[in-house]
Amino acid sequence: MSAAPKKKAPSSGSGEAGGGAADRFTELTYEEARESLIETVRALETGGVPLEETLALWERGEALAKVCQERLDGARARLERAQPTADDDG
Repeated sequence: MSAAPKKKAPSSGSGEAGGGAADRFTELTYEEARESLIETVRALETGGVPLEETLALWERGEALAKVCQERLDGARARLERAQPTADDDG
């Protein structure tokens, strides 16, 4: 059995605190987090869900956006480290 990350439609898990909400998504790749964020935004745009579920979707979206930003920041840092500096030219 594989322990691959699950890609599901946004859930309405309530009771999430603002701090550490992104911890649930730390195992996702950038692409997985981005796709889940897109699904979450679509669900919010569609509307027609109870307030509590809307709030849970919003929190989920915020957490996923944070994970995406962290992945992008990490990639940017790797690129900067890989680029030669003026000192490397000798």
